[in-house]
Order: sequence, then structure tokens, then C-alpha cells
Amino acid sequence: MPRLRRFARALTGNVADADDLVQTGVERALRHLDQYQAGTRLDSWLFRIVKNQWIDETRSRQRRGRLFAPEEDGEHIAGMDAATIEARRELQEVEIAMQALPEDQRLAIALICVEGLSYTEASAILDVPVGTLSSRLTRGREALMLALGGRP
Repeated sequence: MPRLRRFARALTGNVADADDLVQTGVERALRHLDQYQAGTRLDSWLFRIVKNQWIDETRSRQRRGRLFAPEEDGEHIAGMDAATIEARRELQEVEIAMQALPEDQRLAIALICVEGLSYTEASAILDVPVGTLSSRLTRGREALMLALGGRP
């Protein structure tokens, strides 16, 4: 579930939307469990379901003209040391830079760099050739490096 939530967060850019997406994705997977092919990777199947659920959701939102729910403000930072606060700030910078990427690059980075999937698995989830995935990943990494001032 944590991997699915991270992937959903990369898709949505919002914690609440990501949690909703994971919930509806898991519900869909349970309803269609008979479609899972034994011997294949369950996580790849779930990633694909969540990705397709997000496509459905964004199309639905566009039709309804709704906006995404805003990120909750006011994180509690009392009692944190300077290193923790700095780490959170850096993480937030990376998150903002990730959300600024085009969706195809953001998903490639989320599946390969964050979730650790192979190029073959990620290309199957995104339904693109491995070469296309590789170029999206390269462009996304370059854009992230540029956005983060050259920091790895």
C-alpha cells in the first residue's frame, strides 16, 4: 500500500486525492480479481489499475469542471529539530519540482526511481515502449536536476 500511495501521490500531487485514488483503485481490483493473471506481478497490475483509475477521474473532473482539492496547510512542526525541518523543506522542493514535470516524465520517474520497478514493468504499466520510457525518464531527470539547482 505505501508504494501504491506514493505512485498515486505522483499522479495527483495531492495527499487527499491520492488516498481516494488508492481506495477506488483497490476497490476496482477486488471487484475484478478474476482478471488478475496468476504468475504475473500483483504490484504491476495494481499500478496499472490506479493509473487507469486516475485517467478516468481526470476525464470526469474535466467534464464537471471541478478543481483539485487544495493541499492542507499548517503542518505541525513544533518539537522538530533543524535537520528534520530542513529535510522536510528539501522534500517539499522535490515534490514541487516533480509536480511541475509533464505527467509522462513524472510517472516514469515515480515508477522507476521511486518505486524501483524495472523498465519493462514500468513500460507495461504506462503502455509505452521501453525506449519511450527511457527517453521520458532521461528528460524528467534532467528537468528535475535543473529545477533543483543541479542537486542530485
